[in-house]
Amino acid sequence: MTDIKYESKGSLLRPFKALAFLGREPVTEPMGPRPASENYRGFHLNDWEKCIGCGTCKKICDNQAIRMVSIPDLPADPVKGIRAERPAMDYGRCCWCGLCVDLCPTGSLSLSREYVHTCTEEQISSYFILPDPKGMHGQGYEKGWAKTADADLIDLERQPMHQLAPDERTDSFAEVVDGFDPQSALLEASRCIQCGMCHDACPSNMDAPQYIRAIWSDDLEAAIEHIYDTNPLAHVCGRVCTHRCESACSIGIRGKPLSIRWLKRYAMDQVGHDRVRDIVSKRKAPLPDSGKIAIIGAGPAGLTAAYDLALQGFQVTIYEGLPQGGGMTRYGIPEYRLPYNRLDDDIDIITSLGVVIHYDTWVGRDISMTQLEQDNDAVIVANGLHLGRSTRIPGSDHAQVYSAIDLLRKITLGEHFDIPQRAVVIGGGNVAMDIARSLLRLQQRTHGRTDVTVTTLEARDQMMAAADEIEEAEEEGVVIINSRGPRQCTVDKEVLTGLETVHCISVFDAEGRFHPQYDEDDLTLYGADMVVEAIGQAPDNDFLGELLTERLEWVRGRLKIDEEGRTSEPWLWAAGDAVEGPDVIHAIAGGHRVANSIQQHLASLRKASA
Repeated sequence: MTDIKYESKGSLLRPFKALAFLGREPVTEPMGPRPASENYRGFHLNDWEKCIGCGTCKKICDNQAIRMVSIPDLPADPVKGIRAERPAMDYGRCCWCGLCVDLCPTGSLSLSREYVHTCTEEQISSYFILPDPKGMHGQGYEKGWAKTADADLIDLERQPMHQLAPDERTDSFAEVVDGFDPQSALLEASRCIQCGMCHDACPSNMDAPQYIRAIWSDDLEAAIEHIYDTNPLAHVCGRVCTHRCESACSIGIRGKPLSIRWLKRYAMDQVGHDRVRDIVSKRKAPLPDSGKIAIIGAGPAGLTAAYDLALQGFQVTIYEGLPQGGGMTRYGIPEYRLPYNRLDDDIDIITSLGVVIHYDTWVGRDISMTQLEQDNDAVIVANGLHLGRSTRIPGSDHAQVYSAIDLLRKITLGEHFDIPQRAVVIGGGNVAMDIARSLLRLQQRTHGRTDVTVTTLEARDQMMAAADEIEEAEEEGVVIINSRGPRQCTVDKEVLTGLETVHCISVFDAEGRFHPQYDEDDLTLYGADMVVEAIGQAPDNDFLGELLTERLEWVRGRLKIDEEGRTSEPWLWAAGDAVEGPDVIHAIAGGHRVANSIQQHLASLRKASA
């Protein structure tokens, strides 16, 4: 048996040793703070100039120690991804873990080396602090824990995505961008911090964080459900949306914004079309017919309104003058950017809900506006911008001077026209890039060589075209000449010989109004046997007829509408490019808006008559 040993407790007089300190002077440390270590996690600092109010810090805090406070005097711009909010810290909850610092996308948050804070019972609320760059007591304490390369939880780099090389795409209208593979899509989705700035910036208020989270979880059917909450043209927007969401992405402050558009495309491409149709069909409300709606135009606005109304049980009929639907997304965007079979998939989802589309049917010729008014509870004008604007310079009426819009429509329809040996395009927007790149492909097919020049009023950094459109055009061989204005289309014995241009000194005046100034001594001639004008678009409203046109209210040639898309006629709504300008996602937002307005209007009429 093991012996048990007991420790000695010492002498009974041991406690009295403390009496030896009675005669000594007390040593008291000062109440002021002492220096802390360099990486100390003290109270928060927030650089308000860097902070965009995204609220990522609030979402990452497990202790709910952070809330966002509205600051009315701060600037707010959803398009640029800026909210008039700043984080406030509840130091009764904070555990100083530093995750808010590590995940802050802008790097505005840090933790100071300050750790002393005292207050009276009456000031107990002072534990809830709105930090700024000066620290808890405004004494400018040095940073302690701050974002470093080792402690940065933000992935600043986009996943690469394969696309055809320039020499592979110039003789074909095959789609240029391949899209994400599953591994790249998962890694790209993992970069999202769920701040929701993209949602604020999107005209249609797509809940991109939701479908991106579903992609990251590899639940693509859930991603489809989230996408169709707000966007029935998902294949289209997954390819050609102007992606304002990405401009607002908080990750783009220090790195490359999330590839939100391409992630949408990935989800749509991965889930079979029949399965997408099944998912969407479950949304249709089991309601009796709620009324009849006529829509003029099967473009993005008209199709979106039809989708919303069909889900609510309305009988929807679309009248489309051209042979197929899609509006300018089909007849203005080349197939190398948007394969038309994908556009057909989007349209098929909408018609599967019971929407009827009458193609090759022109309102004003095959059916009148009066008839539409009589046969329907409401009518929506969504006719788009199918007319091109002219420079009206001398020689612009020549047969070989084309509108870019007309020429792109001819290419889609397969209509014959002489492919030029040399072409000059006037304009610096996406339409100019589209027609330039389309002509280049046709030249390569027909002549085995290319010669396309684009002249723009704007300097390179002022061009309206998307940066990737400009880059890809130049990769393919399009020559872009900036700061040149069209002076005249030169003609010799009725044969077009080129475009004479003049140096543009400035495009806008001091007030920002369009007022180009030129150096008339600086003229340059670009030889061409075709000149294409791509300087803007206009609606064709002749279908309305003279009487209705006179009754309606107009603003600078466009139908005047209220915030809900209603015109001055109580039965008529309008949406899309014809009233808001050319942009797919704005047209989709307009379609949602008028559909909602019509539902509420007809519901109020039914309630009043009940």
